Amino acid sequence: MDVEEIIKKIKKTGLKDYISILKLGKILKKNAVSSFESQIKIAIIGTCSMQHFVIVLKLLLLKYDINADILEGRYDGINEAVFDRQSDLYSFQPNIVIILSDYRDIHDMPVLLSQKQDVDKFLDTQGSYYQLLWEKISEIKGCYIFQSNIVLPLERELGNMEANVYYSKRNIYQLLNIELLKKKLTNVTIIDMEYIAASIGKEKWFDYTLYFSSKINFSLKYIGIVCDIFAQQISTLLGKGKKCLILDLDNTLWGGVVADEGTDGIKIDPNDPVGEAYRFFQQYVLQLKNRGVILAVISKNDYRLAKEPFDVNDKMILKYNDFSAFIANWDSKASNIDLVAEELNIGTDSFVFFDDNPAEREIVKMYHPEVQVIEVPENVADYVIALESAHPFEWINLTQEDIKRSISYSANRERKKFNLKYKDYKEYLSALSMKGKLSILEEQNVDRFVQLINKSNQFNLRTQRYTEANIKEMLYSDEYKLISVSLEDRFSNFGVISCIILKKFEKNCFIDTWVMSCRVLKREVERLAFKKILEIAIQWNCDTIVGEYLPTKKNSIVKDLYPNLGFSILEKNEKKYTYTYDVRNNFITCTSIEEM
Repeated sequence: MDVEEIIKKIKKTGLKDYISILKLGKILKKNAVSSFESQIKIAIIGTCSMQHFVIVLKLLLLKYDINADILEGRYDGINEAVFDRQSDLYSFQPNIVIILSDYRDIHDMPVLLSQKQDVDKFLDTQGSYYQLLWEKISEIKGCYIFQSNIVLPLERELGNMEANVYYSKRNIYQLLNIELLKKKLTNVTIIDMEYIAASIGKEKWFDYTLYFSSKINFSLKYIGIVCDIFAQQISTLLGKGKKCLILDLDNTLWGGVVADEGTDGIKIDPNDPVGEAYRFFQQYVLQLKNRGVILAVISKNDYRLAKEPFDVNDKMILKYNDFSAFIANWDSKASNIDLVAEELNIGTDSFVFFDDNPAEREIVKMYHPEVQVIEVPENVADYVIALESAHPFEWINLTQEDIKRSISYSANRERKKFNLKYKDYKEYLSALSMKGKLSILEEQNVDRFVQLINKSNQFNLRTQRYTEANIKEMLYSDEYKLISVSLEDRFSNFGVISCIILKKFEKNCFIDTWVMSCRVLKREVERLAFKKILEIAIQWNCDTIVGEYLPTKKNSIVKDLYPNLGFSILEKNEKKYTYTYDVRNNFITCTSIEEM
């Protein structure tokens, strides 16, 4: 079996089919992945046996089109790996370090009847140990850390008293997880293994026979579920996360068929158990929207009938304006997915599809394998758990721009209506009353800066990914200038929508990174941003601005950006286009955006 066949099989294999997953992982281990280069280096360290974790993680990363070179640490080798500068960890120079911790790592626990201050001192010491680990690992330039928290064991030596005394082991483990959260660095993400184990059930999670024989700290039945959560986090870190939920209507957001039952006859009444279940699902979807997930509808329906419940049925929790795209027609849903992508100007690989009809799900899988299709259960009461357990929207952080995102997409509908008033596009842009703000990056805004760099794929000249540690290092270096661009118009405030990293070398200003949110394409933001680039190049006393375009499958939209800004081609091949701009030609106009 070649690697391409393994990738196809793993994409079709359920995460609970652990036997097939382990078999495919072992087959992959014997095959070199030659279809694409290694994209990332990951080191895994822990106190448990990690062999199966390494095999399955590498396999499941391929499901997200990530080929990883993975270093497997030694059993019980965390201290050796981190505190010995000659260890394999430092010679490997990983981009990511995964630390797998376990409650059995915690020794010399406070004795029974310990005072609160003694327990607090113990917790601070343990938390400081992890903080020191992270600080040492962070000396590896640009390294990001995924730290598992502590899964609370089943055994309770004090029985129910464990919940009633501060010094109990159970409380200490819980408080230590909170201590990890308090002390975590900005380049650390805690993986909530305690939640994963609890959702599965602790009696299923722990396999003591397996631990005593092989030092594997949870049942191999759940190796696929656990590794997939890590793979999703890594995928998000690399800018491959999901951001749009596409929903059906009939028997998905409400019970019944609106064309048959009528707007008032659909099941959405809180006094009816079925209606209450649909409302529970709608409430969960609304919470996703409020945290920044884009909502869209694709329904085989008459548009007027499909829209009516949102407008007139007061029992609906979701409203029409909660959706950034709303398509109701009789075309195939696979083709309508392309329409949503065009309307929202985002890639179809950002989509999650939720539809109660299994036939529609299979068609979408066939024509859009890049879309995450949720296996919707027959019982509507299980809809929330089905979506939750698929973990489709695993983001590394949350910013104000995320929360504003859905509002700005929804406002596009009003912008389109507004656009119809104008025959000339320049006149339309002027009428939007756009205001832009160009700022040198400050430390309190680093989160959004890092997020946009790692999530942007279309307007991204070089597709270089940076961690928060990388950006902070540049922030305090005289060789770099980091620029953020914010935008608002008469309909919404977009927040930070473009990020630029400039590097000075000799008499040149090099555009290391230039990304922009797809929400504001074709708004002349790039012309406004280039004014700032010119300004800094002049401040640096540079003669030339150098820009590169590194082609990818997704960034063709910026292929001609530099020529359109007046750059001259210097070098061109299949992998790289290099352009130069004479700083003496420091003239650029931007007539549509008022600079704040």
